Amino acid sequence: MIEAFATQDVYAAESTLMQTLAEGELMARAVEGLIEVVSARIEQLGAQRVVALVGTGNNGADALYAVAGLALTGVNCAALHLSGKVHPGAYAAAEAAGVVLLAADENLTIGDFSWGEVEPGRADKTSPIVQFLSEADIVLDGILGIGGRGGLPRWGATWVAAVPDTAYVIAVDVPSGQDPNGGALSADGVFADETVTFSVAKPAHLLPPTEAAAGTLTFVDIGLLPSAEPSVRRLTRDDVADLWPVPTAADDKYSRGVLGVVAGSERYAGAAVLAVTSAVEAGIGMVRYIGPATPTGLVRQAVPEAVIGAGQVQAWVAGPGVDPDEGTEAGRAQRQAVVDVLDAPEPVVLDAGALDLVDDSVALRRAGRTTVLTPHAGECARLLTRLTSQEVTNSEVSADPASAARRLAELTGATVLLKGSTTIVVGPEGPVRSQADGPAWLATAGAGDVLAGVIGVLLAQGLDGPVAAALGSLVHSVAADDASGGGPLRARRVAQALPSTIADLLNRGRPTVV
Repeated sequence: MIEAFATQDVYAAESTLMQTLAEGELMARAVEGLIEVVSARIEQLGAQRVVALVGTGNNGADALYAVAGLALTGVNCAALHLSGKVHPGAYAAAEAAGVVLLAADENLTIGDFSWGEVEPGRADKTSPIVQFLSEADIVLDGILGIGGRGGLPRWGATWVAAVPDTAYVIAVDVPSGQDPNGGALSADGVFADETVTFSVAKPAHLLPPTEAAAGTLTFVDIGLLPSAEPSVRRLTRDDVADLWPVPTAADDKYSRGVLGVVAGSERYAGAAVLAVTSAVEAGIGMVRYIGPATPTGLVRQAVPEAVIGAGQVQAWVAGPGVDPDEGTEAGRAQRQAVVDVLDAPEPVVLDAGALDLVDDSVALRRAGRTTVLTPHAGECARLLTRLTSQEVTNSEVSADPASAARRLAELTGATVLLKGSTTIVVGPEGPVRSQADGPAWLATAGAGDVLAGVIGVLLAQGLDGPVAAALGSLVHSVAADDASGGGPLRARRVAQALPSTIADLLNRGRPTVV
């Protein structure tokens, strides 16, 4: 599991650790790890020149000390820094090591030269900063640290705009200009190819949209052990074996869970097949399916194990393929079946068409009952608009998905799984959960129906809402990756890949018996 901690909790951990170390030891550990990472990238990329962008804080000192150490090994290193506002020890080390140092003030002047405004794609090639950075193979970003709030000062934005597109950018701890706690993305901030973070992740590394600016996340252990609860958790493949319910010899089909599925319509009949198939493939003991004639026939044909009709269940999946606008008798009956599920005491996954039925009264009726909502950004925006009577747009949700999901969870008391390239899971309480495991090919019709079935299985087998949603998202994404093989895939292949994917994840780390 990867855990990310808020800025104040990282600072507290640093303060506690420094009390046990000699002065400067913590920074020395960070610099040593940073040098190791940059040295590896120099070798891998055949890089010739490393340029550090040095701010006034500890991240700037880390970057400057790092290029000093690299220069002593023969690497061609340079640094751009604010005149008179740099860590004196790091500056002295860089100067002694032969690092090329270019100082500027906050008015964007270097000696008799004025940088002016350097805009991305329109940088003046005669500008001193552009000339200075033009030959950089690796740029080490140490402008701002975790104390920033998003956005760059004018001088920092000018520096970043002048970084050549060909350079490999390594951010120190967090990409400068991006909110360390994972808020909105800053367009003029650093977009790193790699971020070297110290001991623990920060929310910006795991939450969209700032995760996109972090690039590959590389950990350097400096001994930090935050005592606070994490702000964000991310399950990894190694966590599945500890969390996934595995039957024993004493289990039968009922103790392995019975899942009720209300899905499909005459228009979206295939959703029923996908939801039921994924539940069966994910290991449920029994599925009871409720739906109109056409999807019922398809389910009977595709999944003969499914039992048609209502009965006792341990959890529900309601909504995949349910058409809220279908005016036929069958359509009205299917919507009523969803309404009946909303009143049921059992845990429930509400997806697609069922989300259109969620309002204040539903939140009250399901208070204290495990409920998982699975909207995409557009559905989340409509839900928030309906529940708050204030217009919320798709773009607002996409700009800060974690905040939108948290708001929806607060309004409904439900666990919210907000779909996206990075899936956000927020429960009524506890940390945000973030999963980014699937291939881009997973953005295909029917994928959400498969996911709903997997989460329903986990609820029926006794997992709580946030764990079921995050674990289901992880396994669903890994199955998609397995099914894709690097190319296009269809949702049904994801469902069919579940048994082998789950088996591989359960056997992960087990010793091989020869």
